[in-house]
Amino acid sequence: MRSSHQAEFADFFDLASPRLLAAAWMLTGEQAAAEDLAQEALARTYARWSSVRTGQPLAFARRVMVNLHTDTWRKRRREVLTDELPEGDAQVGPHLDPQTVDLVRALRRLAPRERECVVLRHYLDLSEKQTAEALGISVGSVKNYTMKGLRGLRAQLLEGETTHV
Repeated sequence: MRSSHQAEFADFFDLASPRLLAAAWMLTGEQAAAEDLAQEALARTYARWSSVRTGQPLAFARRVMVNLHTDTWRKRRREVLTDELPEGDAQVGPHLDPQTVDLVRALRRLAPRERECVVLRHYLDLSEKQTAEALGISVGSVKNYTMKGLRGLRAQLLEGETTHV
């Protein structure tokens, strides 16, 4: 890769990495997993930089990140899931306000596809069409998963409010 392309990627990295890392954290709910996910997405974007740089590199990196996340949860689908969180839950993020921590915990309890749709639509502000393209599903599926995900989040967050009152 030529040095001008490397400089372009460095600029892209500086602009895109905080946003990708935050989205990855919302998808995974774990700081270390989010860092790995964002790093892998950026590494794969760098590997294809000569062809990606003239298009929409952020969209490409985001798509790579979502695909990697989807591959991860598909591989773990056979694991036994539990509603119980570990004590102290240090995976959520050490220096965050309680509302953000509650939101990420609630996101972690959603089905993976629901979580992806909610994060892409409402955190990354993608349109339904962009979300469908990023996930490789139909717009109708995006609407359905997003509706179910938001309903689940509301129920969990309202339940949390009533138990703290």
